[in-house]
Amino acid sequence: MKTWRSASLVATAAAVLALTTACGQDEGEQSPKGQNVGNEAPAGDGYGSGDGYGADSGSAAKGAAKAKSAGQLAVRDSKKLGKVVTDSAGFTLYRFDKDTAQPPKSNCDGACEQAWPVVPAKGAEAAPGVDESLLGEVTRSDGSKQLTIDGWPMYRFAKDAEPGDAKGQGVGGTWFASAPDGKKAKPAAPGGGAGAARPAERAGLSTRNDPELGEIVVDRNGMTVYRFTKDSAWPMKSACTGACLEKWPVVEPVAKNDTKGILEKGFVTFDRPDGRKQQTIDCWPLYTFAGDKKPGDTNGQGVGGTWFAAAPDGKAVRAAQ
Repeated sequence: MKTWRSASLVATAAAVLALTTACGQDEGEQSPKGQNVGNEAPAGDGYGSGDGYGADSGSAAKGAAKAKSAGQLAVRDSKKLGKVVTDSAGFTLYRFDKDTAQPPKSNCDGACEQAWPVVPAKGAEAAPGVDESLLGEVTRSDGSKQLTIDGWPMYRFAKDAEPGDAKGQGVGGTWFASAPDGKKAKPAAPGGGAGAARPAERAGLSTRNDPELGEIVVDRNGMTVYRFTKDSAWPMKSACTGACLEKWPVVEPVAKNDTKGILEKGFVTFDRPDGRKQQTIDCWPLYTFAGDKKPGDTNGQGVGGTWFAAAPDGKAVRAAQ
């Protein structure tokens, strides 16, 4: 079994809290509906199973081999995943939802980095037919350079034993095989092919009409977006930190022109103290819930009496009794 391990350890980046626009100061939850507190659903750790990073702790702790160059990248056409980027040996390259592409930043270090070895930028060459300008690099805290594709840092998975393996796909709901353009790999639409029409892609943030909650915000994947009532919009502040973020991942920045039916007032990016960037509506920080497993799930609704689906105006939706 062949694995790659990296020797670099990364210190957590810190960013200064920034407010660049005035936000609504109405702290009230202005929904005419009553409150219905739901049951908390189980959530993953965000990295995988077992030791929490998707690899056996024993195998990950046996030392770290020098990071291996990806060499000439290639594109594999997978029936399940669509077009997937691989290194020169045919091993799948992955991206991590908790990283950011604009600006490029890796949030995988320590034990995470043992399970998900970083792909060095040096020696990597674009796959034939793929835009070479999409390849870049991000400087990690130890000074090493990590390969990026359209800004997304690239990794391998320690449990992929053979070329063509994609055992890291979907681990923790945050790790996905990378497509040639840096997006998450996904299969072509049924009946697809050259010139075939694809269904319209959902906007980065849009709405859907839930039979119990009414109109609520969903992300590009159709997953419910939530508000935390312990947060504040003025000043803009998140009360969800540390382990909380494992259950309630932040919604990454979304361009205004990539929304549909969302209030644009106070639609700004929140620079969290931990260095992550988080999207807001009316300056209220937005999250998804790790306990939601498929589009349409609202398992986070009412959890702890503080978590509620977000309305298009950023307010918290409370279900009728």
